[in-house]
Amino acid sequence: MRWIELGDRVFASRNTELDQTMGLVVGRDRCLVVDTGTDERHGAAWAAAIREVTPVPWTVVITHAHWDHFLGTAAFPGAEVWAHPACASEMAVGARAQAVKWAEHYRESGRDHLADRLLAARVVAPTHEVTKRVELDLGERVVTLLHPGRGHTDNDVVVHVPDEGVLFAGDTVEQGAPPSIGKDGYPLEWPAALDVLLDLAPRVVVPGHGEPVDAGFVRAQRAELSAIAGLFDGVRSGTLTVEEALAQSPYPEEATRPALERGRVG
Repeated sequence: MRWIELGDRVFASRNTELDQTMGLVVGRDRCLVVDTGTDERHGAAWAAAIREVTPVPWTVVITHAHWDHFLGTAAFPGAEVWAHPACASEMAVGARAQAVKWAEHYRESGRDHLADRLLAARVVAPTHEVTKRVELDLGERVVTLLHPGRGHTDNDVVVHVPDEGVLFAGDTVEQGAPPSIGKDGYPLEWPAALDVLLDLAPRVVVPGHGEPVDAGFVRAQRAELSAIAGLFDGVRSGTLTVEEALAQSPYPEEATRPALERGRVG
């Protein structure tokens, strides 16, 4: 775990596993924890690191319902847990299947210890909803929890720290690898979600995976995702075959094909 200080009492935590990035925003009365990690042991290490920075009570926000962002929440006992209502629903019905799938991946790569930790992790349900926009007063600092629309999932939530110009974007932005569209993404709507982020005029944008970036990086990723949206629409309408679309994609085949295959079947 490596700390990056982004501004006054605003931090990112960089993690080797999955190239993951989590966040911490400290106010006078409480702190906001942005995502809790991949399992309870990871979450406990994250919680212990936070306690070296601040003793104030914590509040948690889950940026979306993918296991690596919420299965560490049991390490934050008593915390309010904020998430989009669709995130809460997906966590309730889909967390176990996600854990089983990734545990198989870890076992295949010889990392049984990570598989065991993942399967043992408990799901902690969110306690508070972010349907569109919520202002949280941390004490002498107000942060905004915002659902920018559908993009990486239908339940993305970002965290804006306006006094420092920092935006925790979850997986609506990724650095170091192409954005993950997969089965949960909304390629036609994702560019508009990034417009919402850019309208906040952030100084620093913190991806859910990868290093912090600037607004120029987000604009470039928006252009790439807009190209993906056009290819997806072409496959869906029948004006492009999947293979033709793949040849025009700004991303490698393994990052593009899952979305285009969904376009083919509607």
